[in-house]
Amino acid sequence: MASIYNEGIVGRTATFETEPREAADVLRWLDGVHPVVVVEDGGEVLGFAATFEYRARPCYDGVAEFSVYVAAGARRRGVGRAAMEALAVDAEQAGFWKLVSRVFPENTPSLALLRSCGFREVGLYERHGKLDGEWRDTVIVERLIGAGSEYDR
Repeated sequence: MASIYNEGIVGRTATFETEPREAADVLRWLDGVHPVVVVEDGGEVLGFAATFEYRARPCYDGVAEFSVYVAAGARRRGVGRAAMEALAVDAEQAGFWKLVSRVFPENTPSLALLRSCGFREVGLYERHGKLDGEWRDTVIVERLIGAGSEYDR
């Protein structure tokens, strides 16, 4: 998982992170509260999707931030979709009602994947952060799951 995440760091299209991560860094994601899904083939990890705390306030306990990463050699083979579909199920079973994330606007494959998995784009954070000294915008995406998807507008 760390090597796949590091591909995203190097590519500069998936995260604001700039320093490579070690396996120990990724192990901290396995907190027993926030689901993590790994897609593998024959023992080889092809991709993953993970949830993280969105905000520390109790009113947000049912909202999880998420990330999805697919190894460069496994893209466009359904790995991201499999990871996101399983993550939505696991997150709902864990009591979450919403998944949220931010995606760089130029990361059109990720945006297309998320749209196809039921996510909607709800806005744009302009100049959300700097990467390599340059301001970057992010598209805000969300998907209601479980009890959240039963909401009447």
